[in-house]
Amino acid sequence: MKLKHVFGDPDAGAVRQIETCLQDERAVAGALMADHHLGYSMPIGGVVAYKGAISPSGVGFDIACGNKAVRTNVPVAELLGTGPILRAIADRVAFGLGRNNSDPIEHSVLEDERWKIIDGLDPKLREAARVQLGTVGSGNHYVDLLSDEDGWLWVACHFGSRGFGYKVASGFLSIATGKTFTDRIPESEDPAVLDIGTPSGDTYRELMELAGDYAYAGRDYVIEQVLSVLDNPEVTESVHCHHNYAWFEDGLWIVRKGATPLTSEPEFIGGSMGDISVIVSGTGEDIGALGSAPHGAGRLMSRTKAAGKFKKQTVTRTAPDGSTYTKKIRVRDKSTALIDFDEVKSELAQRGVSVWGAGADEAPAVYKDLRTVLSQHSNIEVKHTLTPIGVVMAGEDIFDPFKD
Repeated sequence: MKLKHVFGDPDAGAVRQIETCLQDERAVAGALMADHHLGYSMPIGGVVAYKGAISPSGVGFDIACGNKAVRTNVPVAELLGTGPILRAIADRVAFGLGRNNSDPIEHSVLEDERWKIIDGLDPKLREAARVQLGTVGSGNHYVDLLSDEDGWLWVACHFGSRGFGYKVASGFLSIATGKTFTDRIPESEDPAVLDIGTPSGDTYRELMELAGDYAYAGRDYVIEQVLSVLDNPEVTESVHCHHNYAWFEDGLWIVRKGATPLTSEPEFIGGSMGDISVIVSGTGEDIGALGSAPHGAGRLMSRTKAAGKFKKQTVTRTAPDGSTYTKKIRVRDKSTALIDFDEVKSELAQRGVSVWGAGADEAPAVYKDLRTVLSQHSNIEVKHTLTPIGVVMAGEDIFDPFKD
C-alpha cells in the first residue's frame, strides 16, 4: 500500500486526492499529516515520494511558502504595548496581494545565473520578482510577535515566493500538458508530474530551487525590517524552513505541500492567531511519515463560509486630476459570514493578543487546535511553545486568488 500513514482524523476528500497522486507509477509512498485538508490537486498536509520525478502540482502555486522565526533578547514584560509596534510593522512591511516593495532591495539572489532561464521563458518576470522581494502578501501570510515559555520575544513571518513562484508553478502546469510557459490552461485536478532528467523536469527543479532561495531572502528581509522597528535587538536563536517544496532524500524526491521536513534540526509550526506556535524537531521515529510533520493547524472552515460570499459594490474614486469616477469592486457580504471578526478581535484583545489587519477568514475558529494536531504525531518533540501577543496581516478587503 503506497499510502503509509494518515495522521489525525481522515478527511475523505484529502484521502481521495492523495490516493489519486499515488496512482502515478513514479509515486513510491505517501502520507497525510494531522493538519491535512482538501487542496488543489494534492491535499494540504500531503507528502508524496517520487522515484526520478517531481510534481509541480504537488509543490503547489506558492512555491517555498514557509516560516522564519527568531528569538530576541527582549523580555516581553518590558514591551510598553504591542499596538504601536504593530502599527509600525504595518507601515514598514509591505502586506497585500500584488504589492511591490516601496524600497526595492538589492540581494545576491537576484544575480543568480538561473534568472537567465526565466528570461527565456517570460522576460517580464525577473523585474516583477525584483520589485516584490521582501513583501508578505495576503491570505494566511503574516508577521507575528510571540512570547516563549521563558518570556522572551520571538518574531515570526510566514510567506513564500510571491508572484514569481506562482508564475513558475502555473507555467510548468501548462508545460506538463504540452503547452508553453506563458499559455494559460483550464484548471485541472489531475496531478502534474515531470521526469527528472528531461528538459522540463530539470528546468522546473532549478526554478523551484531558485524560488526557494528567493523566499528565504524575502523572509530574511522582513524579519530584519521588524527587528529594526524593535531597535535591532540581539537574535539568540533562528529557525527557517519551507513547507511547499520538494527535497531529494535517500534517492527519492519528497514532495511536501503544507508539510514540514522533520529532522534533528529545529522547525517552526504555526497555529492560528489565537493559538500557540511551536519550535519542534524529530524524535528519530519515522512511523510512515516520510520524515515529515504538519506545517500548521489545518483549516476547518473555508474562507467563504467564515468571511462571507463576495459581491460587487460600486465605489467612488478620485483620479490624479481631481475628477471622480465609479468602479465596481469585490467585497465580502458579511450577512453571509459565520464569523463576526469584530467579536473575534475583542476576545483576542482580552487574552492579550493584538491584531492589525486580517479578517474573519483567518479567525481562530476556522482552524484546528494545534495542540490536538501535535498530539497525533508521536514523532515530534516540542522545543519551544510560543504564545501570540501581536499579529499583522493584510486587511480583510484583500482578495487572495491563490489556491495553496
